[in-house]
Amino acid sequence: MKKFKKFYLEITSVCNLACSFCPPTERQKQFLSVDDFSKRLDQIKPHTNYIYLHVKGEPLLHPKIDQLLDISHEKGFKVNITTNGTLLRKAKHKIINKPALRQMNFSLHSFDGHEGSTDKEGYVGSILSFIKEATAQSDLIVSLRLWNLTEDNLTNVQKKRNREVLEIIEKEFNLDYKIEEKVVPGTGVKIAERIYINQDIEFKWPSLHEEEDDGKGFCHGLRNQAGILANGTVIPCCLDGEGVINLGNINETNFSEIIEGERANNLYNGFSRREAVEELCRKCGYRTRFGA
Repeated sequence: MKKFKKFYLEITSVCNLACSFCPPTERQKQFLSVDDFSKRLDQIKPHTNYIYLHVKGEPLLHPKIDQLLDISHEKGFKVNITTNGTLLRKAKHKIINKPALRQMNFSLHSFDGHEGSTDKEGYVGSILSFIKEATAQSDLIVSLRLWNLTEDNLTNVQKKRNREVLEIIEKEFNLDYKIEEKVVPGTGVKIAERIYINQDIEFKWPSLHEEEDDGKGFCHGLRNQAGILANGTVIPCCLDGEGVINLGNINETNFSEIIEGERANNLYNGFSRREAVEELCRKCGYRTRFGA
């Protein structure tokens, strides 16, 4: 029985922003029904305890996010939500103090990544206000993300934009240091109890349009993670946002069967040999970066 540390259960393919770093999905716009969500939890229950409510899409857009969190708790799952944070005011009453909610990740780089964003101070301030209240009333873990670094260091424009965000955080938490002087790309700095800030290289979605490499390397796809898109497509990892590596559909075949199917086993066994058998995997920079 394969067990996964992370399971990505996409509840919507729709997002309210159009960020430069995130290619829009070509899939049908869709919100997962409460009934289908519940059925999917039953199928994956033997395989994981931790679910992440996204692959693409903005989880807080889901009109029944509160019910999804309640069902997750009833079935014994711990939930992680990654959000751009722009809908917090509307969704706050649906998510705050929900016992299933283990961690929230806020993609602060969404503000500058989305053309037309206004009132950075108000945006960051509303997120900080929420997390202060939520962490005071529960054991929620929070990660504030600025994933917009570049391999050849930041441009002056990016540095200035990031400094504006970090300054608001430093002031709010009375920090006596500059965050970027302490943070190491890929790791977090603890700025308060259960509150962390992370800076990293800009996230790049793998695509079949990219150049292929030699296919050598290792990946944790189908080892410590797997996922299901809103349309039911089972994928090996959170980076397959379009369901290119379609292992099967949860609406037609049981999840336990799908991950023991021929395509899934070929992918898994390939990485056991340090070899990427799927074309998308050979065009994924994350495999070469983290899959040593």
